[in-house]
Formats: sequence, structure tokens, C-alpha cells
Amino acid sequence: MTRTPPPEPVALWRRLAAEFLGSGFLAAIVVGSGIAAQHLSPGATGLELLENAAATAAGLFAIILMFGPVSGGHFNPVVSFVDAAFGGLSWRDAAAYLPAQVAGCIGGAVAANLMFAQAAVSISAKHRATPAHFLSEVIATLGLILVIFALARSGRSRSAPAAVGAYIGAAYFFTSSTSFANPAITIGRMFSDTFAGIAPSSVPSFIAAQIIGGALAVLVIRALYPRLTPEQASDILFPHHASQAGAAQDRAVYDGAPAPSGRLPDRDAPH
Repeated sequence: MTRTPPPEPVALWRRLAAEFLGSGFLAAIVVGSGIAAQHLSPGATGLELLENAAATAAGLFAIILMFGPVSGGHFNPVVSFVDAAFGGLSWRDAAAYLPAQVAGCIGGAVAANLMFAQAAVSISAKHRATPAHFLSEVIATLGLILVIFALARSGRSRSAPAAVGAYIGAAYFFTSSTSFANPAITIGRMFSDTFAGIAPSSVPSFIAAQIIGGALAVLVIRALYPRLTPEQASDILFPHHASQAGAAQDRAVYDGAPAPSGRLPDRDAPH
């Protein structure tokens, strides 16, 4: 049987475009659904939060499926740098993802403001920097990274979009900070003085907590999953480094044609 050549890596500019667009959609979903909730359920804070959480959970699931095959669907600098720590992404690429993610989140927040006839930019005055919020962001980020890499290690990366959406939706309610767990979205939410906003003075505290949560997650993952390989880490959130033969098999299944002959490796099996 002819050996299938290794796949060519996705061009960096395409991955950056996917991270920018995905981050933009993420911010638009978070900020836009928050504004909509304020309009639909004025004064009912619990219902507003439920609406915001439900839209974010469902939207996050969808955008990971949408952009994951290109860039991995990170939309979060902590995810990218933890991935680099495990060898799934180069440090250079993780650094390149960062400005794309931040710019995307800022653009998404601005778009959400405009979609609801608000000023394009309105700096939030919602102060959130308290010890309880700091601890919440450490725990929220730690849990998010554990969900992602536990699934990668156990060969269940295809479940990650749903699991991440479910986790973030739940964390809206079990953390006092409503689980930002993402430095890029934290920066983006500064630019909307609405339900989902955060005051600039609170941003450094949130980002510091998120970095600590990410660092703790690396330690916990190394303890729980010491055999996590770079190949597994490279396919966190959504398997996007499939072989060309695997891609051909997938296309055949979708097209109703018979799959290519020859046994293909189980891309989702734990190593």
C-alpha cells in the first residue's frame, strides 16, 4: 500500500485569520447577547445572566466547529500558550495568535455595540476587581484548560466544542466573575459599557488571575496526564491536523462514496 505523505501545515496567515474571526464572533456573542438580555428582561438580573450564558455556550460550540479545522479554535491566549507549553503549537505561533485574538475580541465588541444602535465604543464603568472575582477567574481558567486537555489526552477532542461550551455556560453561574477565563475577551469587553462590560481598572486583575489559572493548569495536567504528547496537544478543541488519507475518507463519507481502501489510523485513539 502506498504510504500517505504527511499533511502540509495550514498557512499561518489562514490560522491568524481564523483566530481573528473566531475571536470577533465570540466577543459579538458575549456582548451582543448581554445587550439583548438587558432589552428583553430589564431589571431581572438572573434572567439576563441566563440568557447571556445560554447564548455564549451555544455560540462558543458553533464557532469552535466553524474555525477549529483551520486554527484549532483557540480564541484565547491562555489556551494557545498552554498548548505551546505541551508542544502542540510553537511559541512563535502562540505569540502570533495573541494580537489576532485581542484585535478580534475588540472588533467583535464594537460590532455588537453597533448592532444594537449603541456608540461604537463605550468604555465600561463596571468594576469587577475584588478578591472573590480574582479567585473565580483563577478557578474558571484552571477548569477550562483542564476540560480541553483532558479530552485531548483521552482521545475525545471531537467532544471538546460541546464540552467547552457547556463548561463556560455552567461557569457563568458557579463563579462570581461569570467566568471570563480569557485575556482577549477581557480586553474586548472593556469597549462596551453594557451588561457584559468590565472597567479598564479591573482588567489587570482579571488577566493576572487567568494567567495564574493557566499556569496551575499546566502543573495539574502534567500530574494527571504525564503522557500527553505534542500530537495530542496539537489537536485540542478540534482535530485539525488529520492526515490527507483521513481527510479523503471523511470527504468520501460525506459524499456518499466508498472510503479509500487500506486501514487508516484511528485519529481519536489515546496514545
